[in-house]
Amino acid sequence: MKQVKTDMPPRLEVRGLVRRFEGKAVVDHVSLSVPRGQVTCLLGPSGCGKSTTLRMIAGVEMQDEGEIYVDGALICDTKFRVPPERRHIGLMFQDFALFPHLSVADNVAFGLKGAKEEKRARVEGLLTRVGLMRFIDGYPHELSGGEQQRVALARALAPRPRIMLMDEPFSGLDNRLRDDIRDETLAVLKDEDAAVLLVTHEPEEAMRMADEIALMRDGRIVQQGAPYNIYNAPRDREAVAFFSDVNVIRGKVQGALTDTPFGQFLAPGVPDGGEVDIVIRPQHVKIDFDRAGRGPLATVQDGVPARGVVTRARFMGSESLVEFRMDYDGSTLKATVPNVFLPKEGQALWLMIRRDRCFVFPAKGGVA
Repeated sequence: MKQVKTDMPPRLEVRGLVRRFEGKAVVDHVSLSVPRGQVTCLLGPSGCGKSTTLRMIAGVEMQDEGEIYVDGALICDTKFRVPPERRHIGLMFQDFALFPHLSVADNVAFGLKGAKEEKRARVEGLLTRVGLMRFIDGYPHELSGGEQQRVALARALAPRPRIMLMDEPFSGLDNRLRDDIRDETLAVLKDEDAAVLLVTHEPEEAMRMADEIALMRDGRIVQQGAPYNIYNAPRDREAVAFFSDVNVIRGKVQGALTDTPFGQFLAPGVPDGGEVDIVIRPQHVKIDFDRAGRGPLATVQDGVPARGVVTRARFMGSESLVEFRMDYDGSTLKATVPNVFLPKEGQALWLMIRRDRCFVFPAKGGVA
């Protein structure tokens, strides 16, 4: 992540942003800041308020509460409002929205002001950087989806915006092209030194592109931090599950401990009789063979082994997914194994779970 002088205000800062529709807050007191040169991702499920937040920052929708600042200067509250065209903000959306009757050069130059020679130089420079100089006199219909996306990026960057807002800009691209286009886009954005706020519902995209992730749910930011921290120190069960499949083992607490088929787990702060969910991702479940009804010895790292019977095994390309029915209580547990591992249905195997990869949360009720 790029280092920013501490005495400089954030390039973008929003404080207590609220937007209500029919009395319901779809954006509920959202606050965040993005320094120049940083990519922050608003990550969350559809309908959680991500795009509405972006539209308020862009100025195409008004907030009911809250303030928006650019480089420390107020650009919008509930009384004062700088028009969208004067906010120095670039926009990229799911629909590239290129003008079909304009050439690639004219599309990129659309928002530029100044002398013709200066505009041409800026257009040529950007098209060279996105690898599309050969199409400068072509038209959008002559380009592939990935090429149109890069033209849209060049057009958004042409006026040198201080802030770039991106709303699911890669969702319309073929999966085979998406990673390459994302990486190219990120490199160009970093070179421009703009503050970038990217909206997506795809955890992989957020992890790949963001310096910081703001995880949204029901209109609120529930956790914010570097991708590594969000992934490895989630604040609740839902945050774990948003990034990957999970196994959930529910247990009842007695004396700050809960019994499971994998041994006892600490549950500090949960009163006796309360329930906890022990959450672990399938890739952190270890598998060992059955030896005449016996499994491996218990270890400090992996705890107590528990036996299960294979109910299904599938090869997923880079890994295998194996599902088990546990002898202990008949519950289902999933494990992923690198490469090809396809045990037969009905085969007994022993499972262990990495203690340092388990998350223990107070249960919220319902089915585990």
